[in-house]
Amino acid sequence: MAKATVIVLSQSERETLDGWLRAGKTERRQVERGRIILLAARGEQTQAIAAILETSAVRVSKWRVRFARMGLSGLVDAPRRGKPSKYDRNTERRILKVLDEPPPSGYATWSGTLVSQRLGDVSAAQVWRVLRRLGIHLQRRRSWCVSTDPQFAPKAADIIGLYLDPPENALVLCVDEKPHIQALERAQGWLRLPNGKALTGYNHEYKRHGTTTLFAALEIATGLVKAGHFQRRRRKEFLSFMNELVADFPGREIHVIVDNLNTHKPKQDGWLAHHKNVHLHYTPTHASWLNQIELWFSILSRRALKGASFTSPRQLREAIDRFVETYNETAAPFQWKKQQAFPKKLKQYYANL
Repeated sequence: MAKATVIVLSQSERETLDGWLRAGKTERRQVERGRIILLAARGEQTQAIAAILETSAVRVSKWRVRFARMGLSGLVDAPRRGKPSKYDRNTERRILKVLDEPPPSGYATWSGTLVSQRLGDVSAAQVWRVLRRLGIHLQRRRSWCVSTDPQFAPKAADIIGLYLDPPENALVLCVDEKPHIQALERAQGWLRLPNGKALTGYNHEYKRHGTTTLFAALEIATGLVKAGHFQRRRRKEFLSFMNELVADFPGREIHVIVDNLNTHKPKQDGWLAHHKNVHLHYTPTHASWLNQIELWFSILSRRALKGASFTSPRQLREAIDRFVETYNETAAPFQWKKQQAFPKKLKQYYANL
């Protein structure tokens, strides 16, 4: 019988193997290999270790020899060749090239299955795998609006300058209106399912009870919001709301950021001539996203209006006022910035081509 390989452990190796045995999350195969080496270091023979651990002598001999040659690294599974890769970098390029082509006749958009069928030798699973890694969503549609305003740069710079460095002792307000907010009455409550579970929601059917128009002003320095309710959104209502703002800040220089709606433009009524402390700043055409009040309108819709039920415009206005009051208790300025629309993963992919 061949003599068993002698195992001599250093202090650090022994501590590492003991740690494997004590740790509750160590893999079972790793624990077994650690026990083999610890028993071998005590002088146990291969057959004895196999009997103690209820395994084969060949298995014990394998890990004794590998540890003697390579130390702790010898107790790790050797790398295996595995099945050769079926797809390469060129496969990704082919998938992206197909997406640049119009979809098959009768289809409005591509799908993973359609791309796979067009390529012929690439599975639908691989197509989806590539799309997920690159952050491409075939069914998601993003919209954009490119400003054609020839004065886009100076107008945008003017507004951003007010955000970043407002005039000293001046008040900067973002003003706009949210028209025709519907007072919808929905049946709401808890619905118990046949399996005993319960969920909350509202009935698909609803009843209309009229609309209301909301004017709002956001103070960029504090994040506070002032709201006004009107039936319509004519220049008359806009000036009425502006009069309320001016009255709230008597004697202050006020810079107001508004969009290009015709009701916001100067007319022959001379309102601006009588309020020389008020300066209007217009966003470029098709660039209302420069107005921070749009962010607050989004918050209002998601937190106070979506899914709510109202039996009258008055009840709707009261709900909005309650939200404004609650919001102002913890209001803070927006950390405003423009996000890039191009997916980061896809941008990195094209940069590496």
